[in-house]
Amino acid sequence: MVKLTIVGRVKDGLPLAQEARYMNNETTTSHNLSSNYKQQAEFLLNEISKGALPLPSMTIRVDHHSFNYLVVNGICFITLCDSSYPRKLAFNYLQDLQKEFDKFDNGLIHKITKPYSFVKFDSIISSIRKQYIDTRTQANLSKLNANRHRELDIVTGNMSDIVERRRGQLH
Repeated sequence: MVKLTIVGRVKDGLPLAQEARYMNNETTTSHNLSSNYKQQAEFLLNEISKGALPLPSMTIRVDHHSFNYLVVNGICFITLCDSSYPRKLAFNYLQDLQKEFDKFDNGLIHKITKPYSFVKFDSIISSIRKQYIDTRTQANLSKLNANRHRELDIVTGNMSDIVERRRGQLH
């Protein structure tokens, strides 16, 4: 299941839009987990903007989840999913977001100065996310079976390794 999505600008690491549905009932524990994963997604966006993660797409494992990101035209799309969620669907989701994002005026995107202030896109994220909740719908099964013979050519890393590299650079 897609649990968190952040869209950000690569040139300055500014998060533009988000949609977070970590857990249905917001207990203190789930809120803290959600906040922790949001901070990690923002950390990844920052690392991408600094060039520390130069790949245009990657899967990063953390706990029992995976962050998947896609960078296109200077915009980064990041999602957090359960580790059991199919990567192919996660990247289809990110590509669908990217196609919708491309419909907006580029000049408007570059004028944004406050984090998460592109609220117009939050509802679009929510709408697209709903299409990807159930991996067994006919549409999602079709996406999984399309080009089944071709494996995703996406590098996988671990959050702990990325954090360690950052710590090493600070010392």
